[in-house]
Amino acid sequence: MKTRIKSLREDHDLTQKEISQILNISQVAYSYYEINKRNIPLELLSKLADYYNTSVDYLLYRTNDSKPYPKI
Repeated sequence: MKTRIKSLREDHDLTQKEISQILNISQVAYSYYEINKRNIPLELLSKLADYYNTSVDYLLYRTNDSKPYPKI
């Protein structure tokens, strides 16, 4: 599953360790998500979308529009 999480992390000047602490996971687990060694759980995708103020679809290359969807 190709994602934009690495480029977003770098755009926000975060290290893997910093974002993994925000997500409350290990740095190794996060690095596996960035290199597509493991699939990212939906819960973490949702947290990342909220943190970066975007949508899960944007993270997963389903859209090029980085704006988040309206909250229900």
